[in-house]
Amino acid sequence: MSWILYIIQTKSGKLYTGITTNLERRFKEHCSSKKGASFFNFSEPDVILYQESHINRSEASKREYHIKKMTKQQKLNLIIQSQMKRS
Repeated sequence: MSWILYIIQTKSGKLYTGITTNLERRFKEHCSSKKGASFFNFSEPDVILYQESHINRSEASKREYHIKKMTKQQKLNLIIQSQMKRS
């Protein structure tokens, strides 16, 4: 089972970083507000901007910690770089 690190942008422009094994399910949970992170009680999730796979929870958690320490601009740069690689 692989773990996915993801960044969601809210409708107000804030960024949320998390990890999961099922991104589609987790995004729906965030949107429902019952099972989602309390972060989304104040800012409604809008779109998944970024995702990367990791071989286990430990590696995903380490990367999540690293990204959460980034500034918003650094996170946006990461997102832009990943989109440029896909083009």
